[in-house]
Amino acid sequence: MINTQSPTSGQTAVVIGGGIVGVCCALYLQREGHRVTLIDPQAPGDSTAKWSCGQMAVSEVIPLSKPGILKKIPGWLLDQKGPLALRPSALPGILPWFLRFVACARHSRIVDIANEMATLTHHVYEDYAPLLERCADKTLMGERPIIEVFDTPQGLAQEGPHRELRRSLGFKSEVLDRAAIADLEPALAGKFSHGLLFPDWRAVSDTQGFIAALTQSFIDQGGVRVRGQVRAIDENADRASGVTLVSGERYPADHVVIAAGTGSRQFFSQIGGSVPLAGIAGYQVLLPHSGVEVRHSVIYADGGFCFAPMTRGLQIGGTIEFSGPDAEPNFKRADIILEKARKILPQLQLDDVEYGIGYRPFLPDTKPVIDRSARLSNVFLAFGHGQLGLTLGATTGRLIADLVAERPPAQDLTPFSARRFAFT
Repeated sequence: MINTQSPTSGQTAVVIGGGIVGVCCALYLQREGHRVTLIDPQAPGDSTAKWSCGQMAVSEVIPLSKPGILKKIPGWLLDQKGPLALRPSALPGILPWFLRFVACARHSRIVDIANEMATLTHHVYEDYAPLLERCADKTLMGERPIIEVFDTPQGLAQEGPHRELRRSLGFKSEVLDRAAIADLEPALAGKFSHGLLFPDWRAVSDTQGFIAALTQSFIDQGGVRVRGQVRAIDENADRASGVTLVSGERYPADHVVIAAGTGSRQFFSQIGGSVPLAGIAGYQVLLPHSGVEVRHSVIYADGGFCFAPMTRGLQIGGTIEFSGPDAEPNFKRADIILEKARKILPQLQLDDVEYGIGYRPFLPDTKPVIDRSARLSNVFLAFGHGQLGLTLGATTGRLIADLVAERPPAQDLTPFSARRFAFT
């Protein structure tokens, strides 16, 4: 069955993936005059970014790999209650990815990656501004900064080199003492004496609502969102001619964007090249009626999780797990988060508690792919954002629109090429 859209000005584009990156790509293409179809099997807002802390983490440019990380792997295998765990059953399959990951732990490599990521994150707010301007709800992006707290002065001191690197890249942070933490976050009064304030970070009012609102704006401006699963990209010579859904329905297109997170792996044989994309599980707990007022999004560094106040409740999460592809979720990790959170805030109410999981699409260097397919010249790649999908959604959308329009992007996209792994 062929689906035809009513003719309007501009060319047609199909975006595969309706999460935050996909919808931002669709909106930016729409701004260019393209007739855009957005395809995703889930309802708007029901994506990986829904189960995130909702932060615009503009200075989180330092890769997940850190010096000495290889020594920590045995501990991850033994301690399944830690903030970062590795299932023993996943180790054989993920070992090649891990070797590339560990290769990024050199200081020089960390500095390079941080510099490259900063070229993207410095533009987060200006790239979101025109998209949010068209949304009816003007409170989607919060105004308050983010707080990070530590159990000990040693924990804060360990962040010193990272703070200095971020400062050198133009990002701000302020040290907080016991009184400052209590003033900013009364619920934590007397519980922490060491912290940081990130004045250039923000948090969205609700991760699910944020994506849903942007999706509705896309539809209100004439975009089409299809709830379905893409089976394959249709080809004609060295170009894509559209996509075919599992249902058999076809959507012709002049351009195709792959922005499906971990689901992008399905299309790797078609795009050409080898991209080591892994899905790393992030667990979250939502308390719709927590009984505690948390004013800011608060990162608990030593606990490895975050308190994220949202309009739909208090979300608590951030612990991650290398579990391997197609592994069943282990919601005991969500219980671990909740147990740790109640030690800090024992008054938390657990009525109607909801568990969630998002599979973060990570590449070994924790940088995304923003590129054009090596094999199909009108297919564009926007995936692998790891824990920064929400942060980099709009910036990625703008850059993909530049690539589609054959404009030189404002940022150098060489560090985000899909082909960068061919030589490592």
